[in-house]
Amino acid sequence: MWHKVSPIAFRIGYIKTWRSNGYYDRKSYGQNISQDVAIRSMAMKHFKNLPIGNLFINHSTNGEVAITVYTSRTALILGNNDENINALRVNLATSFPEYKFTLDVKEVKKPELSAPIVADSIARQLEKKMPYRRVIKNAIAKTLEKGGLGIKVKLGGRLNGAEIARRETFKDGSIPSQTIRADVDFAYERAETPSGTLGLKVWIYKGDVFKK
Repeated sequence: MWHKVSPIAFRIGYIKTWRSNGYYDRKSYGQNISQDVAIRSMAMKHFKNLPIGNLFINHSTNGEVAITVYTSRTALILGNNDENINALRVNLATSFPEYKFTLDVKEVKKPELSAPIVADSIARQLEKKMPYRRVIKNAIAKTLEKGGLGIKVKLGGRLNGAEIARRETFKDGSIPSQTIRADVDFAYERAETPSGTLGLKVWIYKGDVFKK
């Protein structure tokens, strides 16, 4: 029997790194991990329906927590006079008073090569009742046009409001699933449609990484 493994977790330690960094001793390890999950969930909920490419959490030894948000729309993340990002900082400081938070927003230069941003774009268009085949094919064409070597999209649920749920796969180019040096970005997203929830998975192959 084969097992499903996340393409990101499969390459951690080789060409990928952890999305949360910090030193925890053995006694408080579980508690700190739970807090990391809560911090990430609060930040992602605050930026709901916004194109977030990645979110990194870095713990320092003096109790400071640096959160770096990668997005294709920095103006939406920051808000008018940085009110959106400041509101998140206040909420985090209220929920986790033992930490001192610093937030940084960075722009993704090629959002068409970021799997989370592509998945979010497809999901938001599906929620607007746009034809799923046209939406996915347009996303695939844009990714390959911007330099992607391969992309695969899986969509499951009551497609077009059908009574029976089904799953469809769209693929173009190559997606090496067993090659560790292959830089494969992966994301999953949900689209809440009137006929039910659609599940979406996106793989994007951006080339091989050779470390010296």
